[in-house]
Amino acid sequence: MILVLLGLGFFPAALADGLVYETRSFHNPDGIGKVYMGREIAQVMGYEGAGWLERDRRDGEEQPQKVIAGLDLKSTDIVADIGAGTGYFSFRIAPRVSKGKVLAVDVQPEMIEILKTLKTKKHLSNVQPVLGSVTDVNLAAESVDVALMVDAYHEFEYPKEVMTSIVKALKPSGRVVLVEYRGENPLVLIKGLHKMTQKQVQKEMQSVGLTYLETRNSLPQQHLMIFEKQS
Repeated sequence: MILVLLGLGFFPAALADGLVYETRSFHNPDGIGKVYMGREIAQVMGYEGAGWLERDRRDGEEQPQKVIAGLDLKSTDIVADIGAGTGYFSFRIAPRVSKGKVLAVDVQPEMIEILKTLKTKKHLSNVQPVLGSVTDVNLAAESVDVALMVDAYHEFEYPKEVMTSIVKALKPSGRVVLVEYRGENPLVLIKGLHKMTQKQVQKEMQSVGLTYLETRNSLPQQHLMIFEKQS
């Protein structure tokens, strides 16, 4: 039986989704009307917003050097930058893994083309653009040391499926690092669906078998949360 509650605007997801998701007929204009574990999924930023990803003030707002320091990278590490966009983080990470590589994953072919262009311009041979899908990051099993997601996870249309594919791609004891604007703090002036609380992130990561390690509070507006795949 599929229950439809017209008054509340809730429509449970189709059986093909394994009843993991719900849809809402009336929803936040910044969302897609799809709910996962009590959280409405935010609209994705299209490739048309590439310029905003490279805005001059982003360094001051997000302090990427602190994010990268929090990854505790080794020179041989394989890092997957999931939702890489224009490669803002990928190209900054690449020199830190000089004997490894950065897999810059995005679902938009236009972003992949931007990544390829910038890779050539920056002469960084250890950045590898990867076209993923909305359900799969398309990475080899047990090939990744660290999977990084910066301000991206909350936009995944199929978070359960994508995270399952990420866990599969991680090596034993591989880490997932999520950077998300603090949903607990109303003074962080970001639209509500584009922020996440630690509690919500931990609930969603633990549902795919990841173990929570710690949250680092070195960033001015974002959580930096670290999880581990069990060996």
